[in-house]
Amino acid sequence: MDEALKWGVPAYQHRGKNVVLMHGFKEYCAVLFPKGALLRDSKRVLIQQTANVQSARQVRFKTVAEIVKLAPTLEAYVKEAIALEASGAKVKFKRIEEYEVPTEFQARLDDDSKLEEAFEALTPGRRRGYLFFFAQAKQSKTRVARVAKCVPRILAGKGLDD
Repeated sequence: MDEALKWGVPAYQHRGKNVVLMHGFKEYCAVLFPKGALLRDSKRVLIQQTANVQSARQVRFKTVAEIVKLAPTLEAYVKEAIALEASGAKVKFKRIEEYEVPTEFQARLDDDSKLEEAFEALTPGRRRGYLFFFAQAKQSKTRVARVAKCVPRILAGKGLDD
C-alpha cells in the first residue's frame, strides 16, 4: 500500500483508493476501514460510528496493550480490505427514498408544492444533507426552526453548504 496524508491523518491506499486510515481522538485512537461494512468482522471488533455511517467501520483503542492484543486481527482485516478494494467491491448505499423525513419537514412539504418540487429537484446528496441536518435536532422546535431557515435555500436549488 501507499501512505498518504488525507484529512490530516495517515491514509493507506491500494491503487489510489483508501483502504485504512488512522484517527486520534481525545479518548481513543482508531483504525478506520472506509469499506468496513463489507468486512466479515469475525472477531466483532468493528464499530459503526453513528447510525448514518453506511460504509466505514472503526476499531478503537485506548491502550497500546489493546493494539498489541489485536495486531493479528488487524493484519487479517487489512489484508481482507486490500482484497476487497482490489476486487472492486462496492458498498450498497441506501437510496434517498429510504431515509426518514422528519415530521416537521414533511408537514412543510405537504403544505407547499413548490417546496416539494424544489426539494425533489435537488441531487440525492443535497437532499440527504438536509434530512440529516433536520433530523439531528433533538427538539421539535429546533427542527421547525432549521426547516424554516433552509426553505429559501431549497427553493433556490442550493444544498446546505453551497
